[in-house]
Amino acid sequence: MKAVVMAGGEGTRLRPMTSSMPKPLLPVANRPIMEHVLRLLKRHGLNETVVTVQFLASLVKNYFGDGEELGMELTYANEEKPLGTAGSVKNAEEALKDDAFLVISGDALTDFDLTDLINFHKEKGALVTVCLTRVPNPLEFGITIVDEEGKVERFLEKPTWGQVFSDTVNTGIYVMEPEVFDYVDPDVPVDWSGDVFPQLMKEGKPVYGYVAEGYWEDVGTHESYVKAQADVLERKVDVDIDGFELSPGVWVAEGAEVHPDAVLRGPLYIGDYAKVEAGAEIREHTVVGSNVVVKSGAFLHKAVVADNVYVGPQSNLRGCVVGKNTDIMRAARIEDGAVIGDECLVGEESIIQGNVRVYPFKTIEAGAFVNTSVIWESRGQAHLFGARGVSGILNVEITPELAVRLAGAYATTLKKGSTVTTARDHSRGARALKRAVISALQASAIDVRDLENVPLPVARQQTARGSAGGIMIRTTLGVPDSVDIMFFDGQGADLSQGSQRKLDRVFARQEYRRAFPGEIGDLHFPSSVFDSYTGSLLRNIDITGIAESGLKVVVDASNGSAGLVLPSLLGKLGVDSLTINPGLDESRPTETAEVRRAGLVRLGEIVASSRAAFGVRFDPVGERLSLVDEKGSIIEDDRALLVLLDLIAAERRSGRVALPVTTTRIAEQVAAYHGTQVEWTTTSPDDLTRVGGEEGAIFGGDGKGGFIVPEFSSVYDGTAAFVRLIGLVARTQLTLSQIDARIPRAHVLKRDLATPWAVKGLVMRRVVEAAGDRSVDTTDGVRVVEADGRWVMVLPDPAEAVTHLWAEGPDDTSAQALLDEWAAVVDSAGR
Repeated sequence: MKAVVMAGGEGTRLRPMTSSMPKPLLPVANRPIMEHVLRLLKRHGLNETVVTVQFLASLVKNYFGDGEELGMELTYANEEKPLGTAGSVKNAEEALKDDAFLVISGDALTDFDLTDLINFHKEKGALVTVCLTRVPNPLEFGITIVDEEGKVERFLEKPTWGQVFSDTVNTGIYVMEPEVFDYVDPDVPVDWSGDVFPQLMKEGKPVYGYVAEGYWEDVGTHESYVKAQADVLERKVDVDIDGFELSPGVWVAEGAEVHPDAVLRGPLYIGDYAKVEAGAEIREHTVVGSNVVVKSGAFLHKAVVADNVYVGPQSNLRGCVVGKNTDIMRAARIEDGAVIGDECLVGEESIIQGNVRVYPFKTIEAGAFVNTSVIWESRGQAHLFGARGVSGILNVEITPELAVRLAGAYATTLKKGSTVTTARDHSRGARALKRAVISALQASAIDVRDLENVPLPVARQQTARGSAGGIMIRTTLGVPDSVDIMFFDGQGADLSQGSQRKLDRVFARQEYRRAFPGEIGDLHFPSSVFDSYTGSLLRNIDITGIAESGLKVVVDASNGSAGLVLPSLLGKLGVDSLTINPGLDESRPTETAEVRRAGLVRLGEIVASSRAAFGVRFDPVGERLSLVDEKGSIIEDDRALLVLLDLIAAERRSGRVALPVTTTRIAEQVAAYHGTQVEWTTTSPDDLTRVGGEEGAIFGGDGKGGFIVPEFSSVYDGTAAFVRLIGLVARTQLTLSQIDARIPRAHVLKRDLATPWAVKGLVMRRVVEAAGDRSVDTTDGVRVVEADGRWVMVLPDPAEAVTHLWAEGPDDTSAQALLDEWAAVVDSAGR
């Protein structure tokens, strides 16, 4: 049997280490990762190997040649352009078409029993066998569930935490029959997990999963790279180490000179022809490359030092990575998590703080204190995006410098000459940051349409009118000292998960496009924005019956930007309205939950005393609204969702309603009663807005005051929901309390449990296992449905070490019991 080693990736997450070296050539214990892979293949009799190459292909070919030094026969399949995981193997079809073959990544460290994997494949008569393993954090991998026979039941590539239903992941190691090439188109990008495997499973082809025992580490990040070095030294993985063991755990390669007065505390590795002087101290998990000089008084702990590096006297290296041909001068200090690229100079007594990236060929001046990357910035966190875009404390986490780089990264994902719409709320911080964003966009050859201070729905609508995207800066809801930088797509919706990852990658690579002088973008300030918005509202939403109804409503603008739209809108609707808190207040760009609740109580008092039909209170950016009925009673947000659903479904009598899976199943009853159906979505706003914008959608909502009115737009819009509600109430002649009273009471309880990141995947697998024969829905997280209709949902939080649980039953007692039962499952798995 032949093997295919995939060695074409760029390894962008590992920059600057991979700026001038392909990822498979990165050394682990002074030997390229791919060499460890090839030696594993040889150990299992796979001597004939095809290597697929693309990025810096010549370096890989020059290093390994024809494989003679390893006792193997290597040939190469070169991609002119990236073809994806399946496309690159298809490119080598001519060499693989006669028999089954094994596919393995050239940049993953493993000691799996490949012989047992191949035997399993043959025994099962599989077309494809996917090698699986279990990991603590499955986010960056394809998660997989297999049945008792090993047949793959479900597969999902690079999930969000809400999609994690197992900790069993695809390692990228496969055994395949040549018939699989029939499912791969030539010369176009095709992925195994995203394209081929789903098609095979759809056709019922034998796709099996083999859960391997042993070590596997996808060396895709700086953290995993350093971990792989430590694991080799700790002998957690069965690979060869060149050299001899001077003392337990202290490995020294041929030709190395280690002075007897040097302090060595293993496990550690010192490469060939390295020189360690007297008084130097090298401690555990340190790898010193070939021809490295470690001067007297230097201290290295958990450091990975590449070939031909000079480590000066009294220098201090802790938990860092240093590229080849770099000089670390006297008394320099490099802290945990820092990465120094190839051929750099780190001056005397300089300090490089943790997580800083220094790209190749850079000079750090003597005495410099470096706490950000030398040329480009890295935020030092796993992902930029949270639930509200990129968020943080103003001028601490979100600075003008960060805003410039974020805008530059966003602009780099768009074509030159594109138009981006910018907007803000009424806070001073948002105004200052938006100016920085505009400058960065223009400097990146992007034209800017600046709306200045507008409600969030207006910014979304205007973005959808010919812009390639948009940026809105607002104060974080309920957190006055924090801001959110929100990015929109061309439809005005939040960026999809895929687009967020793309922006995240550009930002992490810190390579921003800049315009030539003649390409600097223009800046426009569109006029009549509010008239355009209200005109579109009145044209697209049914307002028949409003003017004749004599309705009286009370509207609380919350001293926010919604008040900018309301005057002309209310006049054109022809309703008797009382607007309170209409003016903008820069000192109150958001409000806490307590302030909002107090505002609703006051609104209820005004509604009751003025005998209005109902009252609404907008959030400060006009995206969400809360309701008060004609009696002055607050309609909680989850009940408000059901009230609007009942009104809209009763009027439309057909169509689909988009709701997140955490919504009470009473919504399903309400929709079905009126002849409509619910389409359940994930809890992600971009997923809800996507479904809410599809053909046949009549309504959407998140149960938190966010409503989608599809005939107007596919995003949350408080003003559109308000106009829709007025029309519905005017035509039905029913009060909100009457509508609320006819809807059954829901009994949904929620609980949050602390869950360490390392066991989140395990928790979700245990939940699936505990479900047994019960119905399981993995739309988002795992929802388990009991035979009597009760359900519980378990969802890992994407940003915090927390797992969320919801349970619904016929009464609170039943729901509480179900919640307790499954909380115990989560707790036991998390211990």
